[in-house]
Amino acid sequence: MRLCTAPKELKLTKLPTKKQIQKKKIILSIVAVAAVLLVIAFYLIMTQSGHWLIDDDEFEHVKWAVVLDGQSADMERTDLAAELMASGKVDSVLILGRRILRNRSNAELYLEDFMRLGDFDSNAVYIARHDDPSTIGEAYTIIPWLKKRKIDTVLILTGASSTYRVKRIFSKLSGDTPVYLTKDVHHYFYNADSWYTNRESRKEWLRGWAALAVSYIDLFRAGNLTAEDSFYYKPIISAKEYEAEKNPIVDLQSLLPKEPQKIIETAVDTVKKDTTVSDSTKKDSLETK
Repeated sequence: MRLCTAPKELKLTKLPTKKQIQKKKIILSIVAVAAVLLVIAFYLIMTQSGHWLIDDDEFEHVKWAVVLDGQSADMERTDLAAELMASGKVDSVLILGRRILRNRSNAELYLEDFMRLGDFDSNAVYIARHDDPSTIGEAYTIIPWLKKRKIDTVLILTGASSTYRVKRIFSKLSGDTPVYLTKDVHHYFYNADSWYTNRESRKEWLRGWAALAVSYIDLFRAGNLTAEDSFYYKPIISAKEYEAEKNPIVDLQSLLPKEPQKIIETAVDTVKKDTTVSDSTKKDSLETK
C-alpha cells in the first residue's frame, strides 16, 4: 500500500530591502574611503614626513653661527661652518661640545679640527665646553651669552632631522631676539627624500619625531631667558684664549734675576771686599812697624 505524502513547501530567499541595500553601500563606501585615506597617509609619511622635520633657511650673510654638539665622526657640521666662514657668509663661529673624558670635551676636539680647515681669526672662533645632556640644556647655556652680546641673528648648525625642533626650542626660550636660522646639513645619516630606504635614516626619522613630541611637553610652561639668566659654570672663551690656556707662555726672563740689579749687587760686593782687603793690609803694615 503506497502512502501519499504532501509536497514540501519551497522556502523563498528573502530579498534585502531598499534600506538595507543603501546601508550596505554606505558601509562599503566608508571602507573604500578609509582605504584611500590610508594609502594617501602612507604616501605622505613615506615622502613628506621626512621633510616636515627639516627647516632649511636661505640667507646671504649672518654674523654668528652656532655648532651644536652631536655631529658624526665625519664632522659635517664644523665642515659646513668652516665653508661658510671661509666664503664670508659667516663672521664668527661658536662651537659647543660636552665633556667626554675627565677634563676633555668634544668642543676642544671640534675646535682643533676646525682651525685646521682654514686661516681663521682665533678671536672670531669661540668654544663652549659643557655637560648639557640635551638641546634644551645647550639653549640654556648660550642664549644668555648671545643676548648679553646683543646678537640679532644666529645660524644654528645641527642635524637635519632636528632643525625644526631646535629652531622652535631656541626661539621659544629667546623670545623676540635673537632670530634663529637653520640649515639642512646634508649627510648620509638622514636623507629626507628617501629616509625609509636606509636603516640609519629610519632611526633618525623616528628619533626626530619622538624628540619633537617631547619638546612640546618640555617647553609647555617655559619662559624667556635674559642676559642675566646664565647658569653656565664655565665661561665661553675664544680660540685664542683656549690656546693660551692650553699652551701657557712662560716668561723665562721673569725667572732670572734682573741684570741691572745683579750688576749693582756684584759691584757693591766687590767694593766691600776690596775695602776689607785694603783695611786688613794697612793694619798688618802698622803692626809690623
